[in-house]
Amino acid sequence: MKNSYQKTLYASFTGCIVQAIVINFAPLLFLTFESSYNIPISQITLLIMINFAIQLMMDLFSAPFIDKIGYRAAIVMAHVCAATGLLGLVFLPEWMPHPFHGLLVAVIIYALGGGLIEVLISPIVESCPTENKEKTMSLLHSFYSWGQMGVVLLSTLFFKLVGIENWKIMACIWAIIPLVNAFVFTKVPILSPCDEGTASSSIVSLLKDKTFLLFMLMMICAGASEASVSQWASTFAEKELGVSKTVGDLAGPMAFAFLMGSVRLFYGKSGDKINLDRFILSSAVLCVISYLCISLSPWPPLALIGCALCGLSVAIMWPGTLSKAAALYKTGGTAMFALLALAGDVGCISGPALAGFVSDIASNNLKYGLLAAVVFPVLLIFGILLVKPKKR
Repeated sequence: MKNSYQKTLYASFTGCIVQAIVINFAPLLFLTFESSYNIPISQITLLIMINFAIQLMMDLFSAPFIDKIGYRAAIVMAHVCAATGLLGLVFLPEWMPHPFHGLLVAVIIYALGGGLIEVLISPIVESCPTENKEKTMSLLHSFYSWGQMGVVLLSTLFFKLVGIENWKIMACIWAIIPLVNAFVFTKVPILSPCDEGTASSSIVSLLKDKTFLLFMLMMICAGASEASVSQWASTFAEKELGVSKTVGDLAGPMAFAFLMGSVRLFYGKSGDKINLDRFILSSAVLCVISYLCISLSPWPPLALIGCALCGLSVAIMWPGTLSKAAALYKTGGTAMFALLALAGDVGCISGPALAGFVSDIASNNLKYGLLAAVVFPVLLIFGILLVKPKKR
């Protein structure tokens, strides 16, 4: 591959880190927002919902817009929105009559950027002339995990050394990354995800395809399998297992992100020697085992091991499903990646929601909630078994 396209890959990897920044930085400051701006938890919850709602809207409606203005303009705009939203967290609460309105506008702006990056980054990487696209896709998505870990660790270290009251400085520092990457994307070559002279598929035609609907189901299950544990791991460890918050965070979401990123990095380096179908299938089986360890084990250390093991097992689900769909639907184009991103985000919302709903019914027992969420990796097993013969 030419050196110029290697630069495109590096910019795309950085794009995943930008996505991790806009998703994971603000939640570290929710208690600070509550105390500094006198914002109730109910309004902070609304910020979370708006963030995901905007990203879902971008997944659903951005494809025609992207095809009209082009990939380069869209990815540069996405990074500018991400940087503007992060800077908006710093300035808008002070400039607007009510601080919550300023935070809300900032969240909307960077959610637009994050949603666009999610839709754009996979087809940009898929279009690069790499020898093994499954490996490259897995390597791409590993950078979200490293970004997530970096945001949490570096921000926490900054708050510890400099003070949480100086969080605005950290927000400005994080905003530098999308600004620089926006400039990089103005220079690097970007190819169309479809072959020249070939029309890309429409959303309607894809939704009429039963095999593609199976891929969407797999993406829902992949997102739900990942998010059900990652979103509840810290709370589960602290509440149900009785460990401290520090131990819970390190043994829960941090270990989860580290192992998930490690597996994606491993497949990104050695994926050409591994059968992708078998890898996804075995990972889904391992995911079922990890959920059962978390929810049924009476021994807290084994439950914590189950949380970490879940990160190991879900790593290939999302990028692997994207790679399988891209290999089968050569003319899928922007519409295909947008629909798959939409399905994955639906899973990221529905998985934790199901776990929380069942937990409420079971007297706030998260073990029952996570046990209910085992339905998602089970459905993924059926999905990969059904898609595999159709691909042949």
